[in-house]
Amino acid sequence: MMLLAALMLQAAGGPPPEIEEMPLSYGALKFADPNADHGLPDPVEAGWQGEKVCEVLRENDAMRALRCTFPPGVGHERHYHAPHFGYILQGGVMQITDKDGIREQETPTGATWWSEGVEWHEALNIGKSETVYIIVEPKPVVTTGESE
Repeated sequence: MMLLAALMLQAAGGPPPEIEEMPLSYGALKFADPNADHGLPDPVEAGWQGEKVCEVLRENDAMRALRCTFPPGVGHERHYHAPHFGYILQGGVMQITDKDGIREQETPTGATWWSEGVEWHEALNIGKSETVYIIVEPKPVVTTGESE
């Protein structure tokens, strides 16, 4: 997984000299089964006022990579996240709402995080600039049990 993230960063011109690790308070909540039926949309299905904010950049058997773009005043309706790696292409200030309440979160350009999954959250760009994230979700390894 980290190799995939490193390759993505290299392809994008490499990381900034010092990447800041986002704290888990960014919105990472553990939940037991990432494939459980949450009754909520995933990041691609969820949008903002009927418009999509996340697009699939690439998907294959091993992973799904998303780009999520939030102009000022645009958010992300309530949704869940499977386990994922995140990278902030353009930082800003987001208002995050989850089971713990509402908080303001600085999202610095170049920051990264790992999340075991998010049961649910909502977000709103309350800053003055567009913020853009890359999210990479690894897919479970499926084995057939056959030996070669």
